[in-house]
Amino acid sequence: MESINSLLDLSGKVAIVTGGAKGIGYGISYRLAEAGATVVMASRTASDGENAAKDLLGKGFKATAIATDVSQEDQVRGLVSETLKRFGGIDILVNNAGIYPTIPLSHMSLADFDNVLSINLKSVFLCTKYVSDEMIKGKRGGRIINITSIDALHPSSIGLAHYDASKHGVWGFTKNIALELAPHRIWVNAIAPGGILTPGVRKLQELTHMPQGVDTEKMMDEFLSRIPMGRMGEPDDIGKVALFLASGMSSYMTGSQIVVDGGVLLR
Repeated sequence: MESINSLLDLSGKVAIVTGGAKGIGYGISYRLAEAGATVVMASRTASDGENAAKDLLGKGFKATAIATDVSQEDQVRGLVSETLKRFGGIDILVNNAGIYPTIPLSHMSLADFDNVLSINLKSVFLCTKYVSDEMIKGKRGGRIINITSIDALHPSSIGLAHYDASKHGVWGFTKNIALELAPHRIWVNAIAPGGILTPGVRKLQELTHMPQGVDTEKMMDEFLSRIPMGRMGEPDDIGKVALFLASGMSSYMTGSQIVVDGGVLLR
């Protein structure tokens, strides 16, 4: 029986975290790096990735950033190729990158819908495809963790139809790919966060313009009232669960989704 320290030790592992420079992604990157993994943060904005990598390096962790738009196939292939070139393999993939613009159906354009599906769902397909190919070639197994949402199970608010469609898609994709990749010792699981208070969420609250008669502040108060724990989550609440799924602590899990929502779905 392995010791708890051994089970949580990711030394020698290489992890890619998409959207890994901010919010939930940074919370995940931090915990994986703290456990000893070399973390590659894929960020659309180069400066965000560089600043996050500098922060982790300053704490004595191993981290780097590669500017990547994970909705673009050529850039995903470049991310994988560059990671292999620098570190020789990939052991962990966290598909975290995502957007959640609040747009009621009556105001939603086809471009709005396509953009959310491209970033939230197509990116998961692209990263999983190219990373799993290399995991299979390396013959050392791997862990793939997809960040879904409680909206993959139950809608949380008006204006997220495109987001909910994408997250239902990621959950379905997770289960099917878990079946396909299990013979290669690649375990695929998902985390479904509830309301997580990140800088992106705060900015969205400030910038969102809902139709007349829709009170966004009231919507947020109603959402908070549904959380039995009485608080919004923090990025580290997801980071700790990602570490569990990336480590030996989850050795007999694949095709599962862990809900981390403060109890919202109990109501």
